[in-house]
Amino acid sequence: MKRYFFLLVFGLMGLVTVSYAQPLLKTHVETGDVEGVADGTDLAIYKAIPYAAPPVGDLRWKAPQPAKAWEGVRVCDTFGPLPPQPTREGRTADIMSEDCLYLGIATPAKSAAERLPVMVWIHGGGFQTEWYGGDLWTSLARRGVVIVSIEYRTGALGFMAHPELTKESPEGHSGNYGLLDQIYALQWVQRNIGNFGGDASKVTIFGESAGAISCSMLCASPLARGLFRACISHSGGSFAPWTDQPRSLGLDASQKGAEQQGLAFQKHLKKKNIKQMRKMTAMELCDGNVGFAGFWPCVDGYVICDDQYRLYERGEYNDVPVIVMTNSDEGALFSPGNIKVEDYKKTVGQIFGSWADEALKVYPGNTDDEAWHGFGDAFRDMGFAWPSYAWVSLQAKTGKSAAYAAFLAQPSTVSFSPDKRRKGVAHADDIMYLNTTFLGQPDKYPHEAAVAEMLQQYWVNFAKTCNPNGKGLPYWPTFDESKPTTMQFSNGATLITVPNRKQIDFVDRYYKAKREETENARKAK
Repeated sequence: MKRYFFLLVFGLMGLVTVSYAQPLLKTHVETGDVEGVADGTDLAIYKAIPYAAPPVGDLRWKAPQPAKAWEGVRVCDTFGPLPPQPTREGRTADIMSEDCLYLGIATPAKSAAERLPVMVWIHGGGFQTEWYGGDLWTSLARRGVVIVSIEYRTGALGFMAHPELTKESPEGHSGNYGLLDQIYALQWVQRNIGNFGGDASKVTIFGESAGAISCSMLCASPLARGLFRACISHSGGSFAPWTDQPRSLGLDASQKGAEQQGLAFQKHLKKKNIKQMRKMTAMELCDGNVGFAGFWPCVDGYVICDDQYRLYERGEYNDVPVIVMTNSDEGALFSPGNIKVEDYKKTVGQIFGSWADEALKVYPGNTDDEAWHGFGDAFRDMGFAWPSYAWVSLQAKTGKSAAYAAFLAQPSTVSFSPDKRRKGVAHADDIMYLNTTFLGQPDKYPHEAAVAEMLQQYWVNFAKTCNPNGKGLPYWPTFDESKPTTMQFSNGATLITVPNRKQIDFVDRYYKAKREETENARKAK
């Protein structure tokens, strides 16, 4: 009888424990009550919480505005629509909407009192495409952090500047609406994440490609000051020179240059003014953007105050700890599969001008196969590797916060690049190390899974303490370009010196010359 009594007591205690351990499926935000859905027994997922009003009608091409309150409980069990973007297979107009300013949350918290570190994901897509939906990084969340994934306006709707829009703006700027969305979402996180068990004082932003570039811009924007305490960048940084011409040949645009692009787009659409462009449907604008140069953030003097390289040289940025990572073969995703020697050399001439001969020595292309690799390597370094190097090296010189450099080079048969000539980790392949692509199949991908395990633990350690180091992991020092301080992830983790240093130094000299050329031209005016 006594034995039966103890079994009954311990059984009831077990029931109580199971009940207590349920994830936080109901909570409150500033605009109303929300209810999420369970992912397993340990995570609560909120799939579409509006953080701003729909940017439609007169709110198109304006700063984000507060979301409207609702009555009752909003069940967040379905992801929000894709932002308008050119259609392609699997991405049709019926699943897109200009009403796209939502965020998703994955929380392992059992109560709002837990105060867990928060990681805010900013997706990539060249500032033209993509979607936050599904990118809730449940594997990271299960390591004890709250994950937030945000949507923002892209393409012409998110980044078109125009003289009429500049005149409309109280701050006298236009073109960076997508970045303003990101900042608005981070402000929402500060006000509301405590209700999901998160700690608003422990926010880390992280992103890939255009999301990583966004992260670097947020690190330089005075509007984002105090909204996060750390940053992780996957393949991206905004340190290339800016010009007064529309963005081209790797150089980004000032407000003036971006406005010229907006006027050209208006003419392309055969519209007379912004009023007529606001009457177009979002998909008409997207379809009109096909074949037209893509839109990009600009130096508007408000969100982005100056050439970011110069800002970092002067120490004028949000000085927070950073991890900056690039992949070993980023350009494999972008190199044209059928590129020929003559086409390659012509392209190099168009991009580098008087620097073309030296560029061909650094990125040779004397055979079609060599041209394919040369194009990819140049794309890797100009678009991703050099900006990442510039970021950590400048912060190491002018900042007080730690800067860590990473290089993902894990051999794998799995890649977003379909070309068999790929010799390393292509652009966007790093995403598979954040989710369960490899961790979910350790028997099939043992080496990739081991790297994913290490990378995720470094990332979560960083979110928790602003230092990636922890028990069971190789020690990772802060960046010093004169020493082996770049952590290479390839069948484990080992320290190396700056990878592809010869190419990085060439791009560094080239961009320095372009920056001086632009500044001299401005002075001459």
